[in-house]
Amino acid sequence: MAFTEPAERVALREAVAAFAADYGTAYFQSRARAGEYLTDLWQAAGRLGYLGVNLPEEHGGGGGGIADLAAVLEELSAAGCPTLMMVVSPAICGTVLARFGTSEQQRRWVPAIASGETILAFAITEPDAGSNSHTITTTARRDGDDWLLTGRKTYISGVDVAEAVLVVARTEDARTGQLKPALFLVPTDAPGFEARRIEMDLVSPDHQFALFLDDVRLPADALVGDPGNGLRQLFAGLNPERIMAAALATGTARDALQRAVSYARQRRVWGVPIGAHQGLSHPLAQIKIELELARLMTQKAAACYDAGDDDAAGEAANMAKYAAGEVAVRAVDQAVQTLGGNGLASEYGLGAAIATSRLARIAPVSREMVLNFVAQHSLDLPRSY
Repeated sequence: MAFTEPAERVALREAVAAFAADYGTAYFQSRARAGEYLTDLWQAAGRLGYLGVNLPEEHGGGGGGIADLAAVLEELSAAGCPTLMMVVSPAICGTVLARFGTSEQQRRWVPAIASGETILAFAITEPDAGSNSHTITTTARRDGDDWLLTGRKTYISGVDVAEAVLVVARTEDARTGQLKPALFLVPTDAPGFEARRIEMDLVSPDHQFALFLDDVRLPADALVGDPGNGLRQLFAGLNPERIMAAALATGTARDALQRAVSYARQRRVWGVPIGAHQGLSHPLAQIKIELELARLMTQKAAACYDAGDDDAAGEAANMAKYAAGEVAVRAVDQAVQTLGGNGLASEYGLGAAIATSRLARIAPVSREMVLNFVAQHSLDLPRSY
């Protein structure tokens, strides 16, 4: 594989970076503190085609791959606008619908996702299942031609700006009687659907919700694709989720590192810039190295996914997410340390990033579960559970 990006993606990065410079950290945090979404940025990005670069051209997308969408999110994040809904709507939901949705579902949803006119949320996490998607209890049962959906979900991003939620449930296999995964498109205004906001200490425009599904009646065409293909559909969305999470985290790390380096060049103590002291320069240099390694693994994961090598993509995506999450936390922490008291001043925009960067170690999969994956699948070590 090539270790440099194609000219088209380099040009895409440059265009997105120039676009995002008109928004930046001040815009992001002002919207977040006001409890508002990044609607202006989202709609403008959609009009320019940035939200749908990974989706098929026949459905209004750019015909590229997840590597292109990851580049867009990294550049937005590096400019101070790391929106989780790019992970959710075009990457997870858009990918699943473009690959597995019925023709009508694709016509109805994918062009609107690509243009930014419609945002979809994604609901898999449950209070008791955690990271074990095989034990989710949200179920869908037949009632004539309809489905009745019942269950609970937690920490679901962006329900307040979403038109519908792609919900992971379980249905009964008619042949074996066992429950198997299935995905359903659930309108947020459906009777029996309730979303309660989870109050967070994060300064973010992407709000979190607990969902309560009480016999939500859905038409037959709410089921995504083939009911026997639910598990494959689910994992088709989870690899892009990890790749995009890594892109968001590396962009966040780039933003923090740039702020720290700029300050270290200008701030002078005892006649020299503070960046001349190895106590500050060496930690920043280490972060630069770790950042470039994380970016390289993210690009590898995206390249494997776009090439159709799902096994290799799964391993690389988990590794990329781990590496990116670690460097995001370290970059923000060292940036705050470099700026001293200014690192917590609102003027410099780093204080709020402390909590946000910490999220990169937790979601969408914790670093401990990534280590479990690598131990079991890459090293062939036995499971402890």
